[in-house]
Amino acid sequence: MKIMGCDIMDMLGKLEMEDVPKSNAITDYNGIKAFRNSYQNVWNKFGAQTTQERDLFLNESFPSGFQWATCSESFKVEGGWEEDGKGETIWDSFGHDGLAFANQTADLACDSYHKVDYDVYLLRGLHVNTYQFSISWARIFPSGHRGSQSEKGALYYDKLINALIESGIQPVATLYHWDLPQSLQDYGGWTNASIVEAVKDYADFCFSRFGDRVKTWNTFSSPWVVSHAGYGTGEHPPGVKDYVVSSYQATHNMLKSHAEAWHSYNDKYRKTQGGKVGIALNSDWAEPMDPSRPEDIAAADRYLQFMLGWFAHPIFLDGDYPPTLKTQIEKKQKECPLSEPARLPVFTAEESQRIRGTADFLGLNHYTSRLVNNSVGGCTPGPQGVGNFQAHVDPAWSSTASDWIYSTPWGLRRLLNYISTEYLNITKVPIHITGNGMPTEYSGDTLNDISRIDYMKSYINEALKAIFLDRVDVQQFTVQSLMDGFEGKQGYSQRFGLHHVNFEDADRPRTPKQSAYFYSQVIKQNGFGGHKGNIFKLAKMQITQRLTALSPSEVPSKSKVVWEKFSHQSEFQRKLYHYGTFPQGFSWGVSSSSYQIEGGWNADGKGPSIWDTFTHKPSSIPDNANGDVACDSYNRLEEDFYMLRALSVKSYRFSVSWSRIFPDGRRTSLNQKGVDYYNGLIDGLSAHNITPMVTLYHWDLPQALQSLGGWDNVEMINIFNDFCDFCFATFGNRVKFWVTFNQPHTIAWSGYGLGQIPPNVKNPGIAPYRIAHNLIKAHAKAYHTYDDKYRKSQGGLVSIALNVDWIEPKDVDVPREVVAADRALQFQLGWFAHPIFKNGDYPNAMKWQVGNKSELQGLTETRLPSFTVEEKSFIKGTADMFCVNHYTTKIARHATLRLSPASYEYDQDLSKAEEGDSPTTAITNQRAVAWGLRRLLNWIKEEYGDPEIYITENGVATELKTTWDDSARVFYYKTYVDEALKAYDLDGVKVKGYIATSLMDSFEWLNGYKVGFGLHHVDFTKPNRPRTPKYSAHFYYKVIKDNGFPTPDDEKQMYGHFQKDFIWSTATASYQIEGGWRADGKGLSIWDKFAHTPLRVFNDDNGDIACNSYNKVEEDVAILRQLKVTHYRFSISWPRVLPDGTTKHINEDGLNYYHRLVDALLAANIQPHITLYHWDLPQALQVIGGWENDTIVVKFRDYADLIFSRLGHKVKFWITINEPYNIANVGHGYGAAAPGISFRPGTLPYIVGHNLLKAHAEAWHLYNDKYRAKQQGIISITINSDWSEPRNPYKQEDIDAAKRVVQFYIGWFAHPVFNGDYSNMMKTIIQERSFAAGLLKSRLPEFTAEEIKRIKGTYDYFGFNHYTTVLAFPVNYGNLQHYDADRGAGTIADRTWLDSGSSWLKVSPFGFRKILNFIKKEYGNPPIIITENGMSERGPIDLNDIHRSYYYEKYINQALKAYLLDNVDIRGYTAWSLMDNLEWATGFSERFGLFYVNHSDPKLPRVAKKSVARYSTIINCNGFPDPALGPHECLNNVSEATSAPITPVPAEDTVGFLVVPNQFQNAPVHGQASGN
Repeated sequence: MKIMGCDIMDMLGKLEMEDVPKSNAITDYNGIKAFRNSYQNVWNKFGAQTTQERDLFLNESFPSGFQWATCSESFKVEGGWEEDGKGETIWDSFGHDGLAFANQTADLACDSYHKVDYDVYLLRGLHVNTYQFSISWARIFPSGHRGSQSEKGALYYDKLINALIESGIQPVATLYHWDLPQSLQDYGGWTNASIVEAVKDYADFCFSRFGDRVKTWNTFSSPWVVSHAGYGTGEHPPGVKDYVVSSYQATHNMLKSHAEAWHSYNDKYRKTQGGKVGIALNSDWAEPMDPSRPEDIAAADRYLQFMLGWFAHPIFLDGDYPPTLKTQIEKKQKECPLSEPARLPVFTAEESQRIRGTADFLGLNHYTSRLVNNSVGGCTPGPQGVGNFQAHVDPAWSSTASDWIYSTPWGLRRLLNYISTEYLNITKVPIHITGNGMPTEYSGDTLNDISRIDYMKSYINEALKAIFLDRVDVQQFTVQSLMDGFEGKQGYSQRFGLHHVNFEDADRPRTPKQSAYFYSQVIKQNGFGGHKGNIFKLAKMQITQRLTALSPSEVPSKSKVVWEKFSHQSEFQRKLYHYGTFPQGFSWGVSSSSYQIEGGWNADGKGPSIWDTFTHKPSSIPDNANGDVACDSYNRLEEDFYMLRALSVKSYRFSVSWSRIFPDGRRTSLNQKGVDYYNGLIDGLSAHNITPMVTLYHWDLPQALQSLGGWDNVEMINIFNDFCDFCFATFGNRVKFWVTFNQPHTIAWSGYGLGQIPPNVKNPGIAPYRIAHNLIKAHAKAYHTYDDKYRKSQGGLVSIALNVDWIEPKDVDVPREVVAADRALQFQLGWFAHPIFKNGDYPNAMKWQVGNKSELQGLTETRLPSFTVEEKSFIKGTADMFCVNHYTTKIARHATLRLSPASYEYDQDLSKAEEGDSPTTAITNQRAVAWGLRRLLNWIKEEYGDPEIYITENGVATELKTTWDDSARVFYYKTYVDEALKAYDLDGVKVKGYIATSLMDSFEWLNGYKVGFGLHHVDFTKPNRPRTPKYSAHFYYKVIKDNGFPTPDDEKQMYGHFQKDFIWSTATASYQIEGGWRADGKGLSIWDKFAHTPLRVFNDDNGDIACNSYNKVEEDVAILRQLKVTHYRFSISWPRVLPDGTTKHINEDGLNYYHRLVDALLAANIQPHITLYHWDLPQALQVIGGWENDTIVVKFRDYADLIFSRLGHKVKFWITINEPYNIANVGHGYGAAAPGISFRPGTLPYIVGHNLLKAHAEAWHLYNDKYRAKQQGIISITINSDWSEPRNPYKQEDIDAAKRVVQFYIGWFAHPVFNGDYSNMMKTIIQERSFAAGLLKSRLPEFTAEEIKRIKGTYDYFGFNHYTTVLAFPVNYGNLQHYDADRGAGTIADRTWLDSGSSWLKVSPFGFRKILNFIKKEYGNPPIIITENGMSERGPIDLNDIHRSYYYEKYINQALKAYLLDNVDIRGYTAWSLMDNLEWATGFSERFGLFYVNHSDPKLPRVAKKSVARYSTIINCNGFPDPALGPHECLNNVSEATSAPITPVPAEDTVGFLVVPNQFQNAPVHGQASGN
C-alpha cells in the first residue's frame, strides 16, 4: 500500500506530517509499553474487515426521537462585528490584521445578526429538529466581564431561541467556539488562570438568561483546536506559538472552566431547568499505518490520547490527563534537559475531583481519519514530537477542498466504538455528534454539491451502524454546517454549508444546495429505512352554507351600495392601516400552476399541451422562452416541499397537467407516471399537514383535444368531466379542495377573443361567449359528478376560480358612471359568477348590452348564447365557496363604443383606465391598488349572497433584476392582505383563505421569464433551478405566523400624563405669517427676493401679506387662548428690526411690533418662545455672501445682542437658529429655498453649516455671559431631523444607510453642539470621498481646537423639530461630490404610512419615539423641547381635519411613551403650525395650520379646524387620561371648530413677567464650563 504524507496546516490546526520513510526500520524504538485495551479492542473488532464489509450500506432507520441537527458558529455567520456595542474578539483582530484568505474578515459574514428569520427559515425547510449555535461571548459581555453586559446582544439570542422554539426546533447552545473577547486576550486569554472565574460568570449569565428555553449546552466546541492552533502552532488567533507551555496551560484552564460552568448549572439551574451540559470534543480517527506492527497500533492510540484524551480523560474518567500523555511528557523532559519540549500543568486533588464526571453527554466533532506510525520525535514540541508518532493519509482516500479533511466514513463508526469503550464505560452518558461535514471549493458549481452528499450519506450511515449494529448510544447527528460562512484562516474560500451564501451580494442570499435537499430526505425518513413519515388524514370539509338561488342582478345591481359606502372615503380613511387577525383556521397558502413550474414537457409519456405548441413557435414569447423545463418541479418535489415547509403555509394551490395524466386528453391514454407524480406531491403535502388545493384546468389543454376544436367543441364538456371524474376518484381521498377552472374569463377572452394566448383564436365578437358557455356547462357537470359520486365519501369542496379587477367609477356622483362600473364587473365577474352563484343565467346587464348591440349590428339574434331552463337549473349553485383571483383596480367611465367589428370589449360601452395615483408594477396596466380588494370583497358579499370567499390568487410582478430584495412585493402584500383583513374584520365579509401568488418565480405566460411573481427567486440559468427565498417570503411567513397583523406595541395607545409645568406650545415663523413686507421701514429679506423671482414659489405665491399677522396681534393671541397653549413660539424678522442686517440702523417700528406681541402674550398668560433666525436673512447681508461669509458670525451676534437687550426682560425662552440643516442644504445645496443656490453642492452647504454653528455658539455665549444672570432665561438651537429605518431590516447595508441618514441629518449640527465637533462618520466619509476625487483636503471644514471648545455645550435644552420617518438604502453616486453622495443613501416611505399634503411627510409616529431615544442615548439625555411637529393637507378646504387630529394624537402619544417608558427628558411639545401660512416654496398649497386662514377674504379670518379641539383637550389633560378610570374632568370644556372668525379678547393692562419654570432651573447650563 502506497501512503501519501500531506500538509494539514489549516483552520483546525496543524499536526506536522511527513511522507513515510522508505525504510520501516525505527532505530531507537524501545518496545511498547502497556496501554489501555480500548483501542486494541476496537482495532481487533474492525481491523480485519475487508473493504466490502467495511463499506456495506445499512438500510435501516435511526431510533425514534433521534436528534437531527445542523449548526453554525457565531464568528463564522453573525457579522455585526461592532453592532449594538459588541466587543472585539480575537477573530475580529485576526481578520483586521489581514491574516485570513484574501484579507477577508468576518465583519459582515452571513449577516446572521440581522437575519434570524432568514436562518430559521432555512432550518424549517431542512426539517431539522435541533439547531446548534454558539454564543458570542463578546456580544453578551463586550469586555468579557459581566459589568459590560450588552442587553441588545442578549436580545439577539433571545430572538433566535424564541424563533427556533416557535418553529418546533430545539436550540443547542455552545458557550465558547473560539471567539474570545479581545480584552480578555489582552490579559493572556486562556493562559491566565483568572479566566476560569470569567467563564463561570459568563456561563452563569447564559444559563440564567436562556436556560428556561435552552435544554442542551456545550461548554466548549473543539477546545483542542484552541490549544493546538491558537496557543501551540499560532495558526489561529491569538497567534501564540508556544507548544511548550501555553498550549498545555490553555487546555488546563479550559478544563477547569468547563468544570466550573458544569457545576454552576448543576448546582443552580438543573433542578428548575432540567437541561443537560456537555462538551464538544474534536477528534480524528487514527489507524495504524502498518497494522502488523504493534508499535504503530500503540502510536495510533497515542494519537487519540493526545487529541481526544487530552480533554476526555479528565472529564469522563479520572479528573486527570491520560497516563499515556503524562508518561510521554515525563519521558521527554528526561530526554531533553536542555530544551524542554512540554510542560504539563498538574491538577490538585480537589481540581481533579471537581473536573471528573462533569458532562451529561460527550459531544463529538469528527471529520476525517489518519494513518499513524510510530516515530522518534526527539525534543520537538508539539503532539507528534512529544508523542513519537507521525500522521499520514492514504492517497486513495477522497479529498475535499480542505487539505486536512479526507473522506474516511468508516472511521466514524470505529471512533464511536472507541469512545464508548474508552470513556463511557464508567460515566454512562450518550454521545452527540456535534459536528460532521466537509468543505467544497468556493468556485464552480457550488450548488450541485454531489461530493458533500456522498460524504454525508456515508458518514450518517456509519453512525447508524454504530447505533444499530454496535449498540453505541448516539442520540444526535449534526451536519456542519447550516450555511457557508467565514472559515477562519480560509476566509470564504472553503464552503461547509448546506446552503450557499453569496458573499458578493450585500443581501447575503442563502440558497439550498442539493445536499440540503438530501439531508431533509434523510431526516424525513429518519435514516435509510424507507419512508415511514406520517400522512395526516385530512378532515372532511363541510359545506357550511348551500347556495340558494338568488334573483338576477338589477341594472345597476343593488351591490352599488359598495360605491355608496366607500367611494366618498377620504384618502386618510381609505389608507388608514387596520390591525387585527383573521379567524382561527384561516387558510394561508401559496400558488403555482403546472405549465408554469413543472417542466418535463415530454417526460415519462406526457403529451403536448397547447402551451407547448405555442411556445415552440419562434417569437411567441420574449427570448423564445418556454415551459419545457421551467422550475423543473416535475423532478424537484423535495425542493418545492422545502419551500412550503419553510413558509409554514396551511395550503398549496397547484394545478394538474391534463396531458401529463391523459396524454391525448382521454382516459384511454392514461399515463401512470404522471399519476405517480401527483400522488407523490399530494402525499408529501399531506405528510407536512398542508392542504392540497387542486385546480383541474389551468390553461394547458392537451393539444390532441385542441385539434378537435378545443373548448369550442361541446364534446369537451363530457371529455373534461371524464378527466375530472378520474382525478376525483384517484386523488379525492386526500384532496378536499377542488377548483374546476382557473380564470375562465382569460380562457374565453384572451384565448378565443384577442387570440393572445393559446389556442390564439381571434374572434372577439362571437367565440368568447360560445367558449364561456361551454366552460360554464363543463364546470357544472364536473361539480355534479363530484356531488353525486364522491362528496358523501370524500367530503370535499368544489368551486371555480374567477378573476376580476375592482372597478371604480370615474365619478361616483354621476349615475351613468356607476352603471358603467357595475356593467364592467358584470361583464368580467358576473359573466361566470351570475350563472353559478345566482340564477343559472347571465346577468341582465350583459344580456341587455350584447342583445342590443347585436340588433344594432343587424343580427337576427344575440351573440350571447342562452341556457335552457334545464341548463339553468343544472348550473345554479354549482360552487361550494367563492374563489377569486385579484390583482389590480381600474377606473371606468361610460363610453359609446363602435359597432364594428363585433367585440366583447365594445359590447360593454365603457372605457377603463389605470388608477393613476397608485404604484406601478412590472406588468403594464397592473398597478398596486390595494384598497380595491376590500371593495371587491364587499361587492361579492352583496352581489352573491354573502358566500365564503377564498382569495385564490393575489400577488405582484417584479422585474427580472429584482432578485431577493423585493421590498415592493412586501409593500404589496402588506397593503393587500390588510384590505382583506378590513373586509373580514370591519365589514363582516366571510374571507376564509388567502393564497399568495406565487410560491416561486416561474414561466409567466406571455412575459416568459422577464418578470417574477415568486416569494422565491429561481435562477433559470442554472440546470438545478436553485430556489432562494426573497425578503417577501420572510414577510409572508410572519403574516402567516401572526394570522394577520396583530396590533404592534408601537401602535398601542398609552395612558398617562406629562410632568407638571410641561410646555404646550404652537409655532409660526415671521416670513410665513407676518406680511407687511415693506411696512414701517422693514428691509428686504432673502425670502422676499426668492418669492419675487419667477418659478421659485408654487403658484407665484409670496409672503407680502401672508396671514397679515403684522397687523393682527390681537386675533393671533385670541386663537392662542382658544388653543389653551402655555407657550407660543414665533420668530423675529431680522430685516424688520435691522433693515440692512447691521446695528447701524435699528427700526424701532419693527421692534415695537414684537413688543406688542410679547406683551399681549404675557397678558394672556402665554409665554413667548422666540426664534432669532427662521430663514429670512436680510438681503443686504446676502449681497455680501450671506451665511457663506464668516463675517456673518459677528453680525448675528450683534443682532442677537440687540434682541436680548430689548426683549430679554420679558422673554425667557430663546432659539438661536431654526433648522440649520435646511438653511445649509436646502437653501445652499439643492437651491429649493432662499437664497436658492445650487451650483456648489459639494462645498457650500458645509461652509454655511460651519458658520451657522459658530454664529449659534457666539449668540449662546453672549446670552450666557451678559444676560443669563439677570434675565434668567434659557437658550438653545433647534435642529430638525427625520428618523430613518432600513428599507430591508434584515440587511446590514440598509441598516448602515439608515444610520448615515440620521448622522448626516441630526448629527451634522447636534454632534458639534452636544458632543464637540462633527461626527467621526461625517468627517471620515467626506474626507475619503474628497481625496478619492483628487481634492487635497476634505470638503467639510475643520474646527480649530478653540472653536470645538467654544461650540461644545452651547445648549440649555435640545430644540427638536420632527415630522416623519424614511426607509433608507445605499446608493452609490460614484465620484459626484455633494451632500447626497456623501450620505450615500436613498430614501423611500412605507406604502402603509398615511400621506399628508407634503410629498415628503408620511405619518409614521413610531419613528418619533425612536429618534427621541436616539437623542437621549447619543447626546447624554439632554432636556428636550419639541419645537415643531405637525402635518399638512392640500386640496379642498375641510375643517374636519381628522388626519391632523390623528397625527397629533399618535405623535404626542409616542412622546409620552418616550417620557414615561424610556425616561427621555421631554420638557415641552410644540404643534406646527398655529395657522395655515406660506409654506415656503410650496406657497399656500400646503396647509399645516390648526386654524384655517381664508385667503379669499381680505380680512384673512382665522377659523378653527376640528384638530383645535383635539389638541386643546390633550393640553387640558396634560396627556392621555385612562378611560378605564372613568371620565376625566380634563375632557370637559374643550374648544370646538368654528365657522366664523375669532373675536379677539382685549389685552389686559398689566403685563406678566416670567421666571424660568422649575423644570428648567436644574437643567445644566452646559456651555459655562466647556465654552469659556
